[in-house]
Amino acid sequence: MFEKLTGKITDALRFVSGKSNITEKNIEDAVEAIKMALLDADVNLRVVRRFVNSTIEEAKGEKVLRAVNPGQQFIKIIHDKLVSFLGEDDPSSRALKLRGPDVISTILMLGLQGSGKTTSSAKLALRLKKEGRKPLLVACDLIRPAAMEQLAVLGGQIGIPVHKEDGAADSVKVYKNALDWAKQNMIDTMIIDTTGRLQIDEPMMQELSRLKEAANPDEMLLVADAMTGQSAADIAKTFNEKIGLTGVILSKFDSDTRGGAALSLKTVTGKPLKFTGTGEKPEDFEPFHPERIAGRILGMGDVVSLVEKAQEVIDQKEAVELQKKMEKENFTLDDWLNQIRSIKKMGSLQKMLEMIPGMQGQISEDDIDRAELKKQEAILSSMTLKERGNHLIIGPPRRSRIARGSGTSVAEVARLIKKFEKMRGMMKKMAKGAKSGGMPNIPGMKMPPGMF
Repeated sequence: MFEKLTGKITDALRFVSGKSNITEKNIEDAVEAIKMALLDADVNLRVVRRFVNSTIEEAKGEKVLRAVNPGQQFIKIIHDKLVSFLGEDDPSSRALKLRGPDVISTILMLGLQGSGKTTSSAKLALRLKKEGRKPLLVACDLIRPAAMEQLAVLGGQIGIPVHKEDGAADSVKVYKNALDWAKQNMIDTMIIDTTGRLQIDEPMMQELSRLKEAANPDEMLLVADAMTGQSAADIAKTFNEKIGLTGVILSKFDSDTRGGAALSLKTVTGKPLKFTGTGEKPEDFEPFHPERIAGRILGMGDVVSLVEKAQEVIDQKEAVELQKKMEKENFTLDDWLNQIRSIKKMGSLQKMLEMIPGMQGQISEDDIDRAELKKQEAILSSMTLKERGNHLIIGPPRRSRIARGSGTSVAEVARLIKKFEKMRGMMKKMAKGAKSGGMPNIPGMKMPPGMF
């Protein structure tokens, strides 16, 4: 995400980066280039003007022009401005305001058709379930064909109950029936998938107003499509004025290469961006962190999110044991297979690489050889546990059997084993470097060289 914006802002910052002295002309050139980058990213024009004016005002002060390292100071100003426009890095302002377990909390999910509202409802329910709450999904989108069935299917996939009434015509009545069921079944959070239209119209707003009055929700979350750029901010502004919002969920965030919606929403609506949808799976749903996103936009990476992703799928004890194996060159083919599978659980390899400082925009999807990764997994899976534990026993007859089992050739099996032997020595150096502070030690991120 943000590939184009990151590239253009990085180019703009070259006007001042590394300079021991910068002038007002340097600042003006850099800010002008950043302004064009933001406009190209489809950021709201009013937001761009405010960003540019506040940046120039602060950057032209003596604090920057006379700083020990004015180039770095200017970059910090840009970073802080991005954080401010994305929504301030205050977790409490973006946390859901839900009540205790003895009182049922209600969340209204709002949005136009195609924004990802129903899918986001299920993703939010799964997240709350992991946090220890007992959510209920309520199908109150009675207009869109198959909306209720889609919610039922998603609920079944993630193990969360869904209340739906086929043939229902009144969303308020559906809500009240769902509330009665929730009280009887120890539910503490109701997530209501409301009606949607292709565009905002008065009948939709009237129905949402009735539902809001009946439910008295704790949260009113708009699901906006990140791919629509500043149009998402305009839609959010209208919903906020007519219905009232407590926050925004930005769907399809992983496909938003420009960033216009994310950079416009907070300023245009005054409401925090609380979550982002980062993929198609129910687990692809993350809290929004302005500080981290600003770092990604400036090509600084997001190591914190990378570590959090690793910790979700990698057991800390296993990671420590793996490090010890690497140090002693006891890393086996079985360990390699486990690492491949763990990394696949973490999602897109390209998204992971973009979180590493300096890697944003450096590697494209085409540079990642997914076919080779699948081939390696197939070869390793075709080996016995004994063979993966000791690759030295894999002679010609075993290689032939492994090749047949994996649909590859004997030469490809031999090449993988040769790569593994070479890799073990390199990994020993990497592990020792991490231990001595020579490189960052990210738990679980022991990616073998040449893996993709």
